Amino acid sequence: MRKTILFALAALVGLSACSQKSEKQSEEPKEAKTLVAYFSASGVTRGVAQQLAEVAGADLHEIAPAEAYTEADLDWRDSLSRSSVEMKDKSSRPALAETDLKLEDYNVIYVGYPIWWGTCPTIINTFLEAYELTGKTIIPFATSGGSGIEQSQKDLSEAYPQATWKQGKLLNSPTREALEAFVKTTE
Repeated sequence: MRKTILFALAALVGLSACSQKSEKQSEEPKEAKTLVAYFSASGVTRGVAQQLAEVAGADLHEIAPAEAYTEADLDWRDSLSRSSVEMKDKSSRPALAETDLKLEDYNVIYVGYPIWWGTCPTIINTFLEAYELTGKTIIPFATSGGSGIEQSQKDLSEAYPQATWKQGKLLNSPTREALEAFVKTTE
């Protein structure tokens, strides 16, 4: 009987040690993963995002609206177009097609978008508000026909201070070398 009790105690001590080892292993930091998340209404930003993901060795995720934008929706000259109405209303949050991205798996997130009305489209806010950003490093990149990225970066970093923001870049038709240099400056 005494041997049985000693054997049982030894087994419990062994299981406890295994359990503690397993807990310590799960507490070890995960390998840093990088994501390129982008919104592209016309395909221009998509092309840059695909190239950036390849250069950065990152996963790629499209920030897609639940309702796709039509050509009429994107007519910035029409004050009643969908994009014009959304951009006039800073609280506008167009619905996302998908919100099941496991953003917790990523440490570094490049967020890409076209510049609309001098800043990022409001769907970028929808995306950022759908996830926990604490502890994430976010690097914006944009495409534009004439505006810079500065105002959009300022708007985003002020709206989401729980993330660590790195200097973004306007990437209109970048070369592979330019993308490699951009990635190096953000490491």
